[in-house]
Amino acid sequence: MRSIVAFLLCSGLAFAQAEQPRRPSVATPKGWKAPRTPDGVPDLQGLWTNVTVTPLQRPANLANKPFFTEAEAQAFEKETVARNNADVRSTGAADVGTAYNDFWYNRGDQVVPTLRTSLIVDPPDGRVPALTDYGKKLQAERAELRRQRGPADGPESRSLAERCIVWPTGGPPMVPSFYNNNYQIVQGPGYVAIYVEMVHDVRMIPTDGRAHLPSSIRLWMGDPVGHWEGDTLVVETTNFTNDSPFNNSSQDMKLVEKFTRINKDVLMYEFTVNDPVFTKPWTAQLPMTPIEGPLYEYACNEGNRAMEGMLAGAREEEKKK
Repeated sequence: MRSIVAFLLCSGLAFAQAEQPRRPSVATPKGWKAPRTPDGVPDLQGLWTNVTVTPLQRPANLANKPFFTEAEAQAFEKETVARNNADVRSTGAADVGTAYNDFWYNRGDQVVPTLRTSLIVDPPDGRVPALTDYGKKLQAERAELRRQRGPADGPESRSLAERCIVWPTGGPPMVPSFYNNNYQIVQGPGYVAIYVEMVHDVRMIPTDGRAHLPSSIRLWMGDPVGHWEGDTLVVETTNFTNDSPFNNSSQDMKLVEKFTRINKDVLMYEFTVNDPVFTKPWTAQLPMTPIEGPLYEYACNEGNRAMEGMLAGAREEEKKK
């Protein structure tokens, strides 16, 4: 019980970290220069959050509208926060799926400071491009595999997030979820490390000019290789697996991320997805803003007791059939 209480207290503190002042500027002041580390590269270090209510894709009712006005942004924020309120409960067994009180969530209450209506900035419609025939085939194969396995035949039937292996917040790419959208960046000669609050991941990004791993080696979060282009850290990640897709991506995805300190309050994060499952590449942009620390451990580990409970519950349900 003590450990549970401690976890809840720490989680509550971590959620509170992400509260931000309204609408930080995304302009770069005249004459402003990004700070440098002792070895002379741009200093991206610090605690950052990407929490926002701006959706990845532009909603249908906002078609042909790439930006909000300030009044429209405030109305959208109010509507979205009300819609996401987890204290508005359902009834019966369905309530178990939303059993957290709203206190534990941190989806944010603001759109991105650029006032864009979607995180996707290209294509211009703010939507993920259509799937190619190859993409549709891969999607169908994954659906059939899930059908054959059943929802709880074994641990492999459950999602990577439930299994505490990979969470979308960690990416790559790093997109916000419903809580723990916080990161700590640490740099040293030849490396940039990104500690992800959610689950347990640290992204180690070499910037020493090395090549990618052989294509025979596949990793949950891919193989990142970084380099500097002026004030921007450019990270190319390859060697993904087909078992950890991002929005229907494949193991052949080449992800290019860009991190640029545009002023003291904004780290501009941008990523471009290149993958044969999509009819064309697509790009999203997400300003990250500073938070106070420290980040607390989120102890989610593969093989935990929750997985045992889910599988045991499924076996009991099967006995009733």
